[in-house]
Amino acid sequence: MAMKRIAVDIGGTFTDCFMVWDGQYLQAKALTTHNNLALGFNAALDEICKRQDMTRMEVLSQVDSVRYATTLGTNALIERKGPKVGLLITRGFEGTIATSRARGYGEGKTMAEQLDLTRAKRPLPLVPPQLIRGVRERIDYRGEEIIPIEEEDLRAQVRDLMDTGIEALVISTANGTMNPAHEIRIREIFHEEFPSSMLGSIPVILASEISGRRGEYVRTTSAIIDAYLHSTMFHAMTGLERNLRESGYRKPMLLIHNTGGMAHMNSTDALQTVHSGPVAGVSASEALSKHTELGNVVATDMGGTSFDIGIVVKGGIKHYDFLPVIDRWLVTVPMVHLASLGAGGGSIVSYDPVYKTIRVGPESAGSEPGPACYNRGGKTLTVTDADLLLGYLDPADYANGSIPLSQRRAERACRDLCKVVGVDEVELAKRVKRRVDHDMAVGIISELNARGYKAEEFNILAYGGNGPLHACGIADAARVKRVLIPPFSPVFSASGAGGMQPMHIHEFTRTTAIYNQLMGTMLTDFAAFNEIVEKLEALGQQDLLRQGVAPEQVRHRLELDIRYGSQRVDTGVVLDKSRLHSIEDVLALIKKHREDYEARFGDAAPAPETGIWISTYRVATYVDAPSLDFGTIAVPAGDEQATVEVAPVAHRKCHFYGHAQALETPIYGAAALQPGVVIDGPAIVNPGTTTYVVESGWRLIGGEQQAAWLVKKAQIA
Repeated sequence: MAMKRIAVDIGGTFTDCFMVWDGQYLQAKALTTHNNLALGFNAALDEICKRQDMTRMEVLSQVDSVRYATTLGTNALIERKGPKVGLLITRGFEGTIATSRARGYGEGKTMAEQLDLTRAKRPLPLVPPQLIRGVRERIDYRGEEIIPIEEEDLRAQVRDLMDTGIEALVISTANGTMNPAHEIRIREIFHEEFPSSMLGSIPVILASEISGRRGEYVRTTSAIIDAYLHSTMFHAMTGLERNLRESGYRKPMLLIHNTGGMAHMNSTDALQTVHSGPVAGVSASEALSKHTELGNVVATDMGGTSFDIGIVVKGGIKHYDFLPVIDRWLVTVPMVHLASLGAGGGSIVSYDPVYKTIRVGPESAGSEPGPACYNRGGKTLTVTDADLLLGYLDPADYANGSIPLSQRRAERACRDLCKVVGVDEVELAKRVKRRVDHDMAVGIISELNARGYKAEEFNILAYGGNGPLHACGIADAARVKRVLIPPFSPVFSASGAGGMQPMHIHEFTRTTAIYNQLMGTMLTDFAAFNEIVEKLEALGQQDLLRQGVAPEQVRHRLELDIRYGSQRVDTGVVLDKSRLHSIEDVLALIKKHREDYEARFGDAAPAPETGIWISTYRVATYVDAPSLDFGTIAVPAGDEQATVEVAPVAHRKCHFYGHAQALETPIYGAAALQPGVVIDGPAIVNPGTTTYVVESGWRLIGGEQQAAWLVKKAQIA
């Protein structure tokens, strides 16, 4: 059956659209319209429809699915644009959020900022202390009730909290993951006091429904962020769904999750959408790595607002965070690991008086007003303005000619900085380019070093609207010799969304001894182990069946977080089988954990004599269906010779760091990206959708589906 899908990645600057239509892969971009996201989506989809000689109504009435990835939740957190959230928590735990495990000042900050205790500050809380109320109740660590809810006191607390004008409510009780009965009853009492017929719709979020992990601070923080984003995401996504309905689409709208899966809107928590756009790009990188021989890959997405880094090791295995930091808060949801830097095409350039140099980001001009050269009201210098001044961008053919660029506006935007720094416009633009490339290279090196890898052992996968433009500079600074610009690089994250499948992850925290060194015993209660797994599988299956997935399509994957008794590090282990029936199964589990642990920390690191313990059970429930086919992309051997000759379409003076004078640079069109083409830098390739800068000392090698390798010429020699 022919595949027909539409995938959309709504970023801070651009909305990317990727369509699969009977074997054809089509792409388009439009500026993000923050006041009404549907307008940017319509503009991008209409561009594709025009090329297919079809109407939007004809396309949307025939597609199998429409999938959305978005950074809307991320932006709402950064901008602190959320409702007034109240919290009902077990009495005695009211200070949990303010205390923030005594680490809130450092979470979400760089290592240098964490070490500077004199300037350490906790973020302003999403739920201030005056909106927190304690509930008289208690459940113990085994899930047994030891103090029942004092309902009359609770009703008084609920009325008092509502009088403060809260717009969303979080309920979190101690040990709620072991037994959520009290959280459920508190919600029932709230609705008895304030039924929807009286109050309207106020989201009530239970921490036990957001996270199955133990840990009162992280569970509660997760629920608070979900409640904080709920209204923003609900209204934005409802507007997108209404737009789809009006355009002839009748199937459920799908949302990409930061776990690497997707689900219907009614099966999605707002927290699961945070960073979903960049996560879709990492999933596309994983798919590409699995079907080719790319080896270790660091996925880099440079868009208009940010630079996102993900790691995919050989074989298409990506890294997860199970206690990630979102903005400034530690949460407990499984999420594909990402590092995000405030360095994109729209990042604003400023002067740092302390170090007496320029600084790039994290503030961004976004799409409204955008870089100064967009001529939409922006007045501050951005990375895109610097790239234009260096000659890399064609003012008349940027984003397929949809956005004419103004050189004069870019020059005007850098005048004040030129005076402060004491250089002309071109020299300032060179410094901006060098600084942003260096910052992104440092981010890559830091991420890899923190996980025991070396940058030289990786290939860079560069995508996003600005990825191919800065790829050579970043790779030079990171000492990486090869860069792959993948197929559909300007909308690569959207293409990743197009290849995703439905998936839900459920977790449960229970400490289980695989080997108890004090008692000298092995795990033998297989029934208790299997019962936990069965319950998690049942939750995942219910999620998928509710979305119309046939039972025979449902698949499960069991993962365990395991640690040695003398160590604090949990290692996630993916099991080949989901049930334990014998001691032989337990020994196989111990062996698998040891192999994974040694691969990560070395042969001398395991310490089984101190005990082996399971801390968390995790089941991923998914649909195993065909993904997108990126074709075969061969790694260059290093001695490729051109078999297809292409001529430049123009020449333009471009400025490069390390060259005092402008270089007459050949400009190539889309023909330069076909297999058999080899181009030595300096050169510019502009296929219309993005711009490739091939710097001096680098070589471009064309590949299948407009993929291209950038290879350091020193390696070729």
